[in-house]
Amino acid sequence: MRVLSGIQPSGKLHIGNYFGAMRQHLQLQSENEGFYFIADYHALTTNPDPKQFNEHILDVAKDYLALGLDPEKTVFWRQSDVPEVTELAWILSCVTPMGLLQRCTSFKDKVEQGLSPVHGLFAYPVLQAADILMFNSNLVPVGQDQKQHIEVTRDIAAKFNNIYGETFVLPKEHILKSVAVVPGIDGRKMSKSYDNTIEIFEPENKVKKKVMRIVTDSTPVEDTKDPEACNIFALLKLAADEGELAEWEQKYRDGGVGYGTVKKRVVELLHEYFRPFRQKREELANNADYVEQVLCNGAAKARAVASETMKRVRDATGLGDVRNA
Repeated sequence: MRVLSGIQPSGKLHIGNYFGAMRQHLQLQSENEGFYFIADYHALTTNPDPKQFNEHILDVAKDYLALGLDPEKTVFWRQSDVPEVTELAWILSCVTPMGLLQRCTSFKDKVEQGLSPVHGLFAYPVLQAADILMFNSNLVPVGQDQKQHIEVTRDIAAKFNNIYGETFVLPKEHILKSVAVVPGIDGRKMSKSYDNTIEIFEPENKVKKKVMRIVTDSTPVEDTKDPEACNIFALLKLAADEGELAEWEQKYRDGGVGYGTVKKRVVELLHEYFRPFRQKREELANNADYVEQVLCNGAAKARAVASETMKRVRDATGLGDVRNA
């Protein structure tokens, strides 16, 4: 199976990125054909600071490599190094109904968060569809909130196939429901736009401070608590093994455990989980040439596939006949 996903270089990656998406990517690469990219075209919708933009791109690459992405198994590249994707996005936009984009909730959500309602933000699902369809993707690992984008991609592909003949593979989403949404320190979904994140590789003392600030209810220590309604327990589920998790769940239901105690254990678990990756990340911080070479090699492999796809698309639409005349 070919698995594809992208991640925006919009700042420091956090544990919501990891448990909600990156961990799936890294697990899937062992038994599948992984195609993972850094979505810098998509990040332009937020008008990032040009001076910081390239730094963020390289930081994402370093984080992935430190966490276990294997460039020998997985094609890993910078989106803008495969310009064919923008050509495909335009061609797809010519068969995409306006109503389909108007029904996308992500545009409304991002505008409500304060982003400018520019065309790039509105047409984001078309570029995302181009990313997915370009590489004949079978599975796309996403969070529950991104499921609609895969449905839109399937609709666009089906529309194109209906007009021009069978050209694109219709992808399926891959969602692990248990980690579909990772809560931030304020209880909302962990997101840089909410400023409620716990970064993967920030200093451990800062991780501790943030975890201890996580919002909880005012249930007394001695009372029973609902683990499924607790932000701390949601993070505990991500890092604890099944045996320990069952013990904590019983403690919640029996009463007598305070949220502060659980927070301290979450801190320990997060330190234990990510500590093995920190040395590799520190090594990569001083080896920018290697990281750049990985991205360049990945782009060459990605462009080879993109070239084949665009030949099919151009031939199907008639553009190929014009170029070959």
